[in-house]
Amino acid sequence: MSEQTTTVTIRLLDKDYQVACPAEERMALLESARYLDEKMREIRDSRKMIGSERVAVMAALNIAHDL
Repeated sequence: MSEQTTTVTIRLLDKDYQVACPAEERMALLESARYLDEKMREIRDSRKMIGSERVAVMAALNIAHDL
């Protein structure tokens, strides 16, 4: 049984990424991307961090801790 995939454009810190996902998960992916972008912006703005890679790592650690 084959799932239909779709390509979704997500934006994180003003940079676009193309991500493939099952068509039925498109909205969940967009929601997750919005949440991640919000967290990354909070970190970047509050800690004056430079570098999107460092901001992404800190956001990932914070989100994992919240789980």
